Amino acid sequence: MRPILYSFRRCPYAMRARLALWASGQVCELREVVLRNKPPELLAASAKATVPVLVLPSGEVLDQSLDIMLWALRQHDPFAWLAPTHGTLDDMLALVARVDGDFKHHLDRYKYPGRYEEDSTLHSTHLHRAAASLLLDAFETRLAAHDFLLGQRTGLADMAVAPFVRQFAHVDPDWFAAQPWPRLQAWLTAWEASDALAQVMPKFPPWQAGAPAVCFPIAP
Repeated sequence: MRPILYSFRRCPYAMRARLALWASGQVCELREVVLRNKPPELLAASAKATVPVLVLPSGEVLDQSLDIMLWALRQHDPFAWLAPTHGTLDDMLALVARVDGDFKHHLDRYKYPGRYEEDSTLHSTHLHRAAASLLLDAFETRLAAHDFLLGQRTGLADMAVAPFVRQFAHVDPDWFAAQPWPRLQAWLTAWEASDALAQVMPKFPPWQAGAPAVCFPIAP
């Protein structure tokens, strides 16, 4: 029996989970979800009812993306994503927590201004962009010291954070490109062109009960 991963291709949380599963070589059964028509099996597995959700053969359910990343990489971590060359795992987790907290709050209101009535004006949108940019300023400073967020090689923090920086950059690519973040921009461009991202972004049809199982990662 393999773990079962409920996922949605474009969801940044699901992307970070798939990245860790790919890196670890942990093969699972991937079930692509249509968010407007969630399968009952997903709803039964997790009351949270959002992706990603990983159901282990033991029946244990992991329904937080960071928990899935840590579980996969603790099985096998061939690229040493859990061992940064500068700082500790706790340092990486603290950085990710900042992205999942304040940065994500401001990103949502910048990306989807019509979704939040209190933040629907252009002025509010720019305020949220400016607030989110403070953390990107800090990333630029980090990347001036070394090639990745916590050292000289890719780590969990880079892979957990990049999908959200990508979302931010794509809201207004011209504005993002004009900012004084040359190292951050190069870091994001390299990640977007990486084999890791290419391996976790194939398109799959929505899963239906009884359909043939889809294995992920795909064998070379």
